Amino acid sequence: MSMSAQALSPDLETALAQVWRWHDAGLDGILRTPFLRADRIGEALGCELWVKLETLQHTGSFKERGALARLMSLTMPEREAGVVAASAGNHAQGVARHAARLGIRAVIVMPRGTPIVKVQKTEGLGAEVVIAGDSYDEAQARAGRLAEEQGLTLIHPFDDPWVIAGQSTIAREMLAEQGDLDVIIAPVGGGGLLSGLALAARAARPDIEIIGVQAALYPSMANRLSGQDHPVGGSTLAEGIAVKAPGDITAALLSSLAIDLILVGEPALERALYLYLTEMKVLAEGAGAAGLAGVLEQPERFRGRKVATVLCGGNIDTRLLSSILLRGLVRSGRMARLRIELIDVPGQLVKVSTVIAQEQGNVIDVAYHRVFSDLPAKVTYIDISVEAHDRAHMERILAAVKGAGFKVEIAAY
Repeated sequence: MSMSAQALSPDLETALAQVWRWHDAGLDGILRTPFLRADRIGEALGCELWVKLETLQHTGSFKERGALARLMSLTMPEREAGVVAASAGNHAQGVARHAARLGIRAVIVMPRGTPIVKVQKTEGLGAEVVIAGDSYDEAQARAGRLAEEQGLTLIHPFDDPWVIAGQSTIAREMLAEQGDLDVIIAPVGGGGLLSGLALAARAARPDIEIIGVQAALYPSMANRLSGQDHPVGGSTLAEGIAVKAPGDITAALLSSLAIDLILVGEPALERALYLYLTEMKVLAEGAGAAGLAGVLEQPERFRGRKVATVLCGGNIDTRLLSSILLRGLVRSGRMARLRIELIDVPGQLVKVSTVIAQEQGNVIDVAYHRVFSDLPAKVTYIDISVEAHDRAHMERILAAVKGAGFKVEIAAY
């Protein structure tokens, strides 16, 4: 293990060495996930793109690796006493699952407002769930108090040597399959995943470039590493990396390894999620798709290179997913809402529908507007949602409607 870029703490050095031995022997309960070339996305971006599908882990997230590593490191008295963790998502399920497998009591503190489905999934995996606090920070504080009161071991989601070592096994698998990667780009919230990837990758390939991606609304790690004070907060699609305070251990590691960060906006996150689903047929949550969003944000930086990223989580709310899919159709030009002015006499809608049908467009819905309008009393308009094959097809439909003598504009596109 040669990592001259920084002096590892004894705890981290011990954790890495032990976890890598466990990994070589096979980490029971952890899937060596597929590492696939994303040809269609890569071709569009001008790079050779490889994606590690951590969404295929049992709980749909990479978090299982770090949770299992930390649980395996416990002494027998610690195992008998049990563990506690604070999480509203993937870390909770990872700890719950592997604690149950190892026969260890697990208490998970979740903040108020956690979706009931996540509470039920965590309980279903064998954990005791405590609802406390209005935020992750408040839930974490409660978990710390429970650890002291009940003698439980606190399993931190990212700022722990064993958790970092567990996440590092992802990069070991990636480089074992594709040893000539030029760059690894991955999401960063608290920094556990990126720190682990960087340590393992640099141990095998000191020259490899490592890049982290943060949601622009939550640039907490970027602030820490750059000494800046950009605002942190807001509603982001990448809620899994919406961390207000990064880890001390992880920040020190990323700083010593000179890891670069990219901040991405919400449109790039949404587009990345949409591309994973439509081009690779795999499901991603917002945070899980952040690595690809970083490539979308700065495509020229990766052009002509062999790029790897981690699709690190796929636990997304189905209602949010449906909204993103429909918005993706609109952005790609396959769906539009046309506002068409009509004389308020019978037969006008039939004429419009006939024109659209002749151009092989599909009418999705229609809304009349007679009252809330400043048009003359004998004139109305309709909003008609239309689906097309692509943007060029939509333009042909629009031209045909205009050619039939109707006044039309795109109300949403």
